[in-house]
Amino acid sequence: MTFIRSILIISFLTISNSIFSQSIITDRPDQTESSSTIFKGSLQLESGILFGSAKGDGFSEEILLAPTVLWRYGITNGIELRLLTEFARVKDKTVNKTASGITDLQVGTKIQILKKEGINTEIAFLSHAIIPTAKDELSLNELGTINKLSISHSLSESVGLGYNVGYDYYGFGSGNLTYSIAVGFGISDKIGFYAEPYGNLIDIETHEASFDAGFTYLVNDNSQLDISYGTGINHTMNYISIGYSLNIAKKPKN
Repeated sequence: MTFIRSILIISFLTISNSIFSQSIITDRPDQTESSSTIFKGSLQLESGILFGSAKGDGFSEEILLAPTVLWRYGITNGIELRLLTEFARVKDKTVNKTASGITDLQVGTKIQILKKEGINTEIAFLSHAIIPTAKDELSLNELGTINKLSISHSLSESVGLGYNVGYDYYGFGSGNLTYSIAVGFGISDKIGFYAEPYGNLIDIETHEASFDAGFTYLVNDNSQLDISYGTGINHTMNYISIGYSLNIAKKPKN
């Protein structure tokens, strides 16, 4: 079960957003989910590679996700369908045992609740179902769910504030309360930077606090590169991730 716990702590944290103004808005590389949905008829692929490690009482593990891919499809301008797929390799250093393979699928949706011209606040709700499709070593073996309320504010043309609150349940225990607060800065028309504290209240009892920061680079209107680094504050966890996102927009009818 420590394999699964490490993947939940690190891999699910690769779903994130760009909260400053630019053409493509992604749900990576920070932990705060974007309050925006993609346009109707467009397909967005957000892929990445992550290497991380986690230690705790009785376990010490290294984790490689290569790749993790979030597939997003806009069914309306305010609702999108989502699918998360990833290949994981987890090494338990305490017993020198390694498990690798495709992890449990996540299927979900994001719904825009508030977005109006003249208001600098956006709100969206996101929910994913975790379906036990992986082999035993990498699976929850139970249905799980991830839920977040995402709120963002445009503080200026180049500065944005975003924050999430949520509740995750993995089929065991009492579930986790989650939070994140991200500040994003547009350094130039192409380069962005963010910094973010985030954390979990595991089983609604134990607080794990973390911090991450990273950069994005806008290749063109439809694609973006990113790099990020995260670390535990009151627990031992580190990761580094690089990613590439691409939006394939639906061609307008002639």
